[in-house]
Amino acid sequence: MRTDDFDYDLPERCIAQEPAPVRDACRLLVMDRETGALADRIFRDIEGYLNPGDLLVANSTRVMPARLLGHKRTTGGEAEVFLLRERFDVEPKADASAVWDVLVRPGKRLKPGAIVDFVDGEGAVALSAEIIDWGLEGGKGERIARLSTERPSLDEALHAVGRTPLPPYIKHYAGDEEMYQTVYSHDEKSAAAPTAGLHFTPELIERLRAKGVAWKTVELEVGLDTFRIVDEDDPTQHTMHTEHYTVSQEVVDACDACHARGGRVFAVGTTSVRSLESAFDRETGRLHARDHEATSLYILPGFEFGVVDGLITNFHVPRSTLMMLVSAFSTCENVRAAYRHAIESGYRMLSFGDAMLFI
Repeated sequence: MRTDDFDYDLPERCIAQEPAPVRDACRLLVMDRETGALADRIFRDIEGYLNPGDLLVANSTRVMPARLLGHKRTTGGEAEVFLLRERFDVEPKADASAVWDVLVRPGKRLKPGAIVDFVDGEGAVALSAEIIDWGLEGGKGERIARLSTERPSLDEALHAVGRTPLPPYIKHYAGDEEMYQTVYSHDEKSAAAPTAGLHFTPELIERLRAKGVAWKTVELEVGLDTFRIVDEDDPTQHTMHTEHYTVSQEVVDACDACHARGGRVFAVGTTSVRSLESAFDRETGRLHARDHEATSLYILPGFEFGVVDGLITNFHVPRSTLMMLVSAFSTCENVRAAYRHAIESGYRMLSFGDAMLFI
């Protein structure tokens, strides 16, 4: 197995730069995970592939306003700070402060001791970020920063100056940022959207429930690493990033009940797959509740799924860990053939693009 096995030619013209005007009107490529057989559908047609007794499990985290554009306090030069994950092993200095792992630009100039200020729409400094240490890969722009504000809370300050981050391959989208949030999202915990869920509407979810398809949610705090490609020629040498996830006892009970009645558990997105499979104890063969636990689960072909029977997902970046995960759900050959078909048939790719259903 080589990383090249998960590569494909992705023309730039195929990368969706805006969402479908109607969420569930995007295209859906249905693939039989065993045979590789394909069918071209519309996303709302998914209702016909789900049976009473099946269960959908989605990631309900919301994208936080993680992109901060400001100016260095000493020089006035422009600087960008991108929030990755909050640190709880470093004590903040005040109530309205917190320590975060961040990405910074310009990476070479923002060294420990630098302070970046962020102003609100009225020109007042609402938030400041002090670089207090290098990150694990400081040369690539990773830092540790202390955020502080004189406002009542960091949350208020972040919403005054932060922007919803879009993937780097979406260049000039200026539409409604809410289209990069799922309709069922709540707590702001992710640096990127769990994009498979973008296609669901409240009406579609209600129709599925009326049909007898159960709906539950987990939480996985999506990190920016989800967009990175694997540099190693041997994918087994890649170090998987760590994310935090929560699987409630309610979800555990729903999955157990679904399988007991002969139903299928469908994960809405790769983040839901990683949450459920991380919570599965392979020694006992049981799914267990988890509360904000860390996972670095790396799913490659040959992985034995303990919980998930079907998958709803978007099309993914070449040579990414997400390509490896979906290939593990079928085969490298089937997935490459499906992607070739999608590109030749004009499917829209990546985060704002169309969807796949593995059954």
